[in-house]
Amino acid sequence: MATAASTAVDGPTAPAGDEVFRVERHGIDPIPDDERHGSAKDLFWLWFGSNLTFTYVINGALAVAFGLSFWQATAVVVIGGLAFFAISAAGLSGIRTGTATLVISRAAFGVRGNWPAGLLNWVVSIGYTIVNTVVGTLALEAFFADLGLRGGDLTRALALLITLALTFAVAMWGHATVQFAERWMAYVLAAGFAALLAFVVPGAETAAPGSGPGAAGWSLAFVVMLAGPFSYLPMPADYTRYLPRTTSLRAITWSGALGGFLSSVALGVIGVAAATRTDMTDAVAGTEQLLPGWFQPVFLALVLGGSVTNSIITLYSSSLNLQVLGIPWTRAKAIVISAVVTALGSLGALFLADFTASLLSFLSLLIIVFAPWGGVFLADMLLRRCRYDTSALHLGREGSYWYRAGFRPAGVIALLSGMVFAALTCDSELWTGPLVAPLGGADLTLLGAVVAGLVHMLLARRESTPVAAPPTEAA
Repeated sequence: MATAASTAVDGPTAPAGDEVFRVERHGIDPIPDDERHGSAKDLFWLWFGSNLTFTYVINGALAVAFGLSFWQATAVVVIGGLAFFAISAAGLSGIRTGTATLVISRAAFGVRGNWPAGLLNWVVSIGYTIVNTVVGTLALEAFFADLGLRGGDLTRALALLITLALTFAVAMWGHATVQFAERWMAYVLAAGFAALLAFVVPGAETAAPGSGPGAAGWSLAFVVMLAGPFSYLPMPADYTRYLPRTTSLRAITWSGALGGFLSSVALGVIGVAAATRTDMTDAVAGTEQLLPGWFQPVFLALVLGGSVTNSIITLYSSSLNLQVLGIPWTRAKAIVISAVVTALGSLGALFLADFTASLLSFLSLLIIVFAPWGGVFLADMLLRRCRYDTSALHLGREGSYWYRAGFRPAGVIALLSGMVFAALTCDSELWTGPLVAPLGGADLTLLGAVVAGLVHMLLARRESTPVAAPPTEAA
């Protein structure tokens, strides 16, 4: 891939339609070339900041709970972080089309064929937003308690209101404000989590346990570690669609990938180290035990900040997702629906004891859908070399991506093939596939993405032809 000159990569300053602390006027409509701005380095801060979330600490601790040693779990954490190269590469289609990921996926599945998975992807994004909101709320409630403010449900409700307000305000303003907030919050969070790394990792127990984790332990650790990056697959183009067409595709891939890799791996290693030193059943409380008293309030602030940075991008993308599903509102109005559902779900999770566990189990089951969906989308993107007929993506019946009654047989068949494989090999609390036991307890759900991608490439290799590139576009 050719690298554009640095002046071209930097692009013009942000236009009036995409300014910090002003409501973004664009939704899933293609971003005009004269309104494109920014550079690939913006993606580093976006993915770095949004993945400085305590969820990765929990994931790292779970890998040890599944029976892996410190070094084995660390290896899984690193491999999981490498998945961000695929996530970042998925954003290349955004710079080519100027529109959102779930609009572009109409080319793979057809306009109607794209709708069911689009709905489930919205559910996944809202589900993760709820989980992060709950974690942030509990951290803020604990912070209030350290200050002597112990008001029971009233304090918890106040903590929830503050967490939701921080998330909603940034996501409502839109793209420019999201990138601005992620960058500046990343500076603060990175310093805090670096200190956490220094407090927790040096005392880690690195000796291997007496017995190995077995196939079940390894596979569950990989599922947990890779599920986070895979959940972002419906989002990357949402954040590349404003970049100038002359932006280096290589720079886009590396910048986003390094951002997500560095933050997810650093926090995952913290979780691994903490789990070798203390009981991490309650990950926040367990980690606190390893910290000096003066740093514990800072730690709670880090948990809150990381939850907010992650929720911001999932909430923002959910508003674009709703437009793809046909909500006839602007992005700023559509986000209200996502915010209300998030608030209601968070209330249930915080005041109904078993809701959070049920939600997490449900989200883990949805990997049966979004892993194969991601495999088809990435395979189709490779076949087309990220070149699409942008206008046809928005035309519906009149466009070339309508296919047969709105469905593309190759994409739908490939998706179903991957889903069947994932369902047969899934090991979750809500469903255990019939092949799990013969496989020694191994959970191969994520390989549904590989199966779906290969089937799609086999069926669609002749009909997924790239559209000619504009003369100003980077190669």
